[in-house]
Amino acid sequence: MYLILLPIFFPILAGFCLLVCPKKPDRKLLIITTGICLVVTAMLILCTLLSGKQELTLFYLTRTLPIYFKIDEVGILFCLLTVVVFVGAGFFSFVYMTHEQKEKRYYGFYLMVFGVLNALCFAGNLITFYLFFELLTLSSMPLVLHTGSREAIMAGLKYLFYSLCGAYAGLFGIYFLYHNCDTLTFTAGGVLQTTAIAAQGEFLLLTAFVMILGFGVKAGMFPMHAWLPTAHPVAPAPASAVLSAVIVKAGVLALIRVIYYIFGVSFLRGSWVQTAWLILALVTVFMGSMLAYREPVLKKRLAYSTVSQISYILFGLAAMNEEAFTGGLLHVLAHGLIKCTLFLTAGAIIYTTGKTRVDELRGIGKEMPLTIWCYTIVSLGLIGIPPTGGFISKWYLALGGLSGNIGVFGYIGPVVLLLSALLTAGYLLPLTIQGFFPGADYAYASLQKREPHKCMTIPILIMTILSVLIGLFPNILVDYLADFVGTLF
Repeated sequence: MYLILLPIFFPILAGFCLLVCPKKPDRKLLIITTGICLVVTAMLILCTLLSGKQELTLFYLTRTLPIYFKIDEVGILFCLLTVVVFVGAGFFSFVYMTHEQKEKRYYGFYLMVFGVLNALCFAGNLITFYLFFELLTLSSMPLVLHTGSREAIMAGLKYLFYSLCGAYAGLFGIYFLYHNCDTLTFTAGGVLQTTAIAAQGEFLLLTAFVMILGFGVKAGMFPMHAWLPTAHPVAPAPASAVLSAVIVKAGVLALIRVIYYIFGVSFLRGSWVQTAWLILALVTVFMGSMLAYREPVLKKRLAYSTVSQISYILFGLAAMNEEAFTGGLLHVLAHGLIKCTLFLTAGAIIYTTGKTRVDELRGIGKEMPLTIWCYTIVSLGLIGIPPTGGFISKWYLALGGLSGNIGVFGYIGPVVLLLSALLTAGYLLPLTIQGFFPGADYAYASLQKREPHKCMTIPILIMTILSVLIGLFPNILVDYLADFVGTLF
């Protein structure tokens, strides 16, 4: 019964022990210890998931507010993505962090964030989820602050301010939901009391919108998106990878839990809340793509891309129909693998060449062919070109928009997604084109092959392969999602 706690508290305690260790450990020992913790946590998660659906009430905050954990289908999906990204980026870190300082602190907080994210995946009610949602902000902020530069400190403070404002908006909603729900346990279809809907339906709609704005901060949704392109570029590349691939997904998971498991689709579908959410999501999709297209710094360009791509998922959630919801969840996986790979390739380029701007990377494909081929393949996936996972997820998102009975947004949505895809090609593929075809004036005589260490290339290669396999064999995931998606509608 307590097996569900091990993937949560083992990495948290391991990270805490690293942080409080009074002596600076030998670097080799530090890497071995962190690697073992990552592998053991992954094995604990696998054992927990294979043991079947579990639930556990740890203790009670009050007589009616338990700290409660439960494994369900949505949690499993997010948890599997978390494991792949954290293990891959973790092993990448073992080489990349050699030119960074304070590795003990980095790995300590890295492991703690891993455990906190597992807790979010397994949280069984809104109170438990909220507590770990707050803890995620506090434990991940040091990853943004890591370099200690003025830019990093300001980015960390911005991340903290935005995240806490969003979390307090979520807490505002929890206060009122507590009095108007039968329970705060996540239940497919929602838990709002019928009498509460009849008596104060408009106020509950306002509450839902405030919570969408609040939890949407972590997902980088307009108008509270500005922290994301500031925080991601200043963090070490593997930290940027987990921030973009997984940590921002905590906001997506929060919105799924609140909208589909607390308020219920039947209450919100067709309301002004749905309309406003669709508008914000589509504005963010287009705005993020435009800003990425204009950005010359590679990591910041990828950060703006995350702003856009996460709102693809939010559009799928806001459409409130099965096809769009399925597309949103598929894009959670596809985007997580793709964006982690993109940030790791950016890190590999920075580590190997020291260059950070796209216009400085002419001929990089000749120097680092394997790395840039992986970058190119996952870029095609983010654009939505078959046979990658990004194509499948965007196909379902477009189908959901067209068949979702969401009025004019059924046409505007797919058009905006298509325009964003074209912009995505515009800001990702120039690096590939200039990298492999630098022109006749390129100094070929000085060319030297310099692929990064295997600990860096292997995680990149594995996640590239996984992103393609999702597109080649999508029915496995689609069938898995079909088993429970219908219960939410």
